[in-house]
Amino acid sequence: MSRIGKQAIALPTGVVAHIEPGLLKVKGPKGELSVPFNKELTVSQEEGKLWVSRPSDAQQHRALHGLTRTLVANAVHGVAEGYAINLELKGVGYRAKLSGNTIELTIGYSHPVVMEAPAGVKFEVPEPTRINVVGIDKQLVGQVAANLRKVRKPDAYHGKGVRLVGQKITLKPGKSAAGGKGK
Repeated sequence: MSRIGKQAIALPTGVVAHIEPGLLKVKGPKGELSVPFNKELTVSQEEGKLWVSRPSDAQQHRALHGLTRTLVANAVHGVAEGYAINLELKGVGYRAKLSGNTIELTIGYSHPVVMEAPAGVKFEVPEPTRINVVGIDKQLVGQVAANLRKVRKPDAYHGKGVRLVGQKITLKPGKSAAGGKGK
């Protein structure tokens, strides 16, 4: 039996789940999400908990069991508390400016980079070098944060760029520090 798949998902207060064949709708204080799942699996609700079960020990059923349980748990957590990914800008003159649901990044290019937040995601800029990506859908929040990082990945020689808060960048030595040929 799957160690992840057999665990129950507790529904916090204020979260309501509606189960249909192949679709689970979860509604909470932060919003509403729907999670499609394989119709061969069953999702049931008992005593304020959600359970995911599989019909057999076939390889495909075992693979989908843990995945479905995790997707359902992420949806429940998202509508109850939400998700946030915190990014920081490192570099001289690097900054972010928020206007509505659009963020303008000044990160070393000849022009500012403008990105608009998709539906369900919100940008927050508590200070000019910090960006918080907030939403209820874990996958969407992660993808938007990855797209922001992709605009200017952290440089391996100087460490400049968009990175996760607290992320350690191992810097490579430059040409003079490498030593080697030419002596």
